[in-house]
Amino acid sequence: MTAEEMGKRVKEIDLLEESVTPESPLFDTTWLEKQFYKKQYVFNIMCVGETGIGKSTLMDTLFNTNFDSKPSSHNLPGVKLKANTYELQESNVKLKLTVIDSVGYGDQIDKSDSYKPIIDYIDSHFEAYLQEELKVKRSLHAYHDSRIHACLFFLAPTGHSLKSLDMVTMQKLDSKVNIIPVIAKADTITKAELQKFKIKLMNELISNGIHIYQFPTDDETVAEMNSTMNNHLPFAIVGSMDEVKVGNKMVKARQYPWGTVQVENENHCDFVKLREMLIRTNMQDMIDTTHYKHYELYRCNKMKDMGFTDNDNMSFSESYEHKRQQLTSELQKKEEEMKQMFVVRVKEKESELREAEKALHAKFETLKKQHAEEKKQLEEKKRALEDQINLFQKRKEQAQAMALQQSTLSKKGKK
Repeated sequence: MTAEEMGKRVKEIDLLEESVTPESPLFDTTWLEKQFYKKQYVFNIMCVGETGIGKSTLMDTLFNTNFDSKPSSHNLPGVKLKANTYELQESNVKLKLTVIDSVGYGDQIDKSDSYKPIIDYIDSHFEAYLQEELKVKRSLHAYHDSRIHACLFFLAPTGHSLKSLDMVTMQKLDSKVNIIPVIAKADTITKAELQKFKIKLMNELISNGIHIYQFPTDDETVAEMNSTMNNHLPFAIVGSMDEVKVGNKMVKARQYPWGTVQVENENHCDFVKLREMLIRTNMQDMIDTTHYKHYELYRCNKMKDMGFTDNDNMSFSESYEHKRQQLTSELQKKEEEMKQMFVVRVKEKESELREAEKALHAKFETLKKQHAEEKKQLEEKKRALEDQINLFQKRKEQAQAMALQQSTLSKKGKK
């Protein structure tokens, strides 16, 4: 390239740089915006708590929607998980929300196994995702992710301590799901009692080794807020879809003879904090934590059960392919061993058959000789018998002839 051509090219680049402004980007971003809004977000929330503690009401209040959930009976023989999926939209953002309710939790006399159906439900959806990953032709982009992204654990406002059932259940769940403990019906105890109850609950969780979800502080944009919110856990919440007039505006609240509890008033409860943390700030982090922490732990344990070992130098697909080749090689080796064993067995059987054939042939020859000898003896006896018969016949004929002759002579003598 000549100096003149180089100078011309530099001018073209300068003109291009001048033309690229925020008002005139290099490409049209409209398509990207459409694709962004076209995407449907998936979020799955599990609500664990006693019947009648306010799980359905809180879900309605959080998403400002009447989900028309039916009240559950207290007489169920065991815990059942009931999932309902809803498609919500706010502005241009679409959300596919699945709410899973632990129906019958805490209603049984024997509560020792109440956590098992919850564990089984979470594991079954981990397993479904794993099976999709293991497919040769997988389409995870089109797969509906049903893994649980958040677990709101509703604690009764006893003011004393954590119930043993809740403690055991959270111990079983903390490695499988993002637990966010909430104190339900927080308007039933005083502020002073509530603050003491919060401190006591957190101390019990720590002393019993229960790891609840901590709002992330590695992102500078939300680090300060999340750190502050972590100090407010567990959230004391009140839910209500009823609107009450306070001053000149209508607000969601609970009306009592002694006053009004406003749901969105942070002096009354932590509902706003929960909504901000759960829906507006940390939803994506909970989805990521579910995939990269809880699901990864399940997948690793499952792979170990299947015979896979951790190998940092190999990706999952490479590890899977390596294991498949290893098993295929072992299978071929066993098939070859079985073939060789079969050949040996066939040869042994053929040898046995040949020996048996020889034995039968020898026995046949022996019997044949015996039969020939017996036949010879019988024939000799037959000839001897025939000779005796012939001799007897001759003697008989001679005797008859002599008798006839004597009879004739005697008759002649009389004449």
